Amino acid sequence: MNRETSPPSRPPRLLAGIGLLASPTEAAQAAAELLRARYRWGDADEAATLVALGGDGFMLHTLHAMLEAGTPRPVFGMNRGTVGFLMNEWRLDRLAQRIALAKAIEVTPLTMTATTTNGKIIARPAINEVSLLRETRQTAKIEVSVNGRVVLPELVCDGVLVATPAGSTAYNLSAHGPILPLAAKLLALTPISPFRPRRWAGAILQDDVMIRFRVLDPVNRPVSAVADQFEVRDVATVDVCLSKGPKLTLLFDPEHALDERIAMEQFAH
Repeated sequence: MNRETSPPSRPPRLLAGIGLLASPTEAAQAAAELLRARYRWGDADEAATLVALGGDGFMLHTLHAMLEAGTPRPVFGMNRGTVGFLMNEWRLDRLAQRIALAKAIEVTPLTMTATTTNGKIIARPAINEVSLLRETRQTAKIEVSVNGRVVLPELVCDGVLVATPAGSTAYNLSAHGPILPLAAKLLALTPISPFRPRRWAGAILQDDVMIRFRVLDPVNRPVSAVADQFEVRDVATVDVCLSKGPKLTLLFDPEHALDERIAMEQFAH
């Protein structure tokens, strides 16, 4: 062979039944270009498994899109964002083997049903948390009930949230809520800057409960409700319970699995 002649490049390897999705960010798009040059991909709308490139926000966007379409499929994320808690490490090589050996983690979303002050009812899923937040400089006044029983007649606060185990290391942890093991059938009920009761640190509840928040003064102290990234303004009541719909499946490298990462967050400095 002539030394000046390069050997023919190998054709891209087929990743049967696997589709590729990427965040619009520059880093994710550059990674997607490399992956498309290395592998042949299936149609993302029809693939049995998805690879998602981006950060945690893009992973949540991908999972919510599947829930809305009614087509949940396992997702193997690779971090091309910032934190990447829900993602695996970015690597170009041996992707088929990584997916084949990945540990599957099931996540059950919450369902938020919000009723606004004008009577509109809006239901949305939440994978990480449902949070209620004051809309103005006035603190919120919220009644909290669990399974129809009033457990806090008046919580005066900046807000309050309900987090799943998968979301317990996100906003919940920033609000000083507990880290929940992923396999635990528990929810974290966590106040955000509580003023009264000042020393109430929140509660850990079984995940089969129905939690209701009732805004006590929605006109003068308006409150919004947020299911992950979806906001409903001027709510009167918000019901939160575990979704009865399909579960979601995240795929992780065995040495980088989500359940172990959540457990190790308890020892983070």
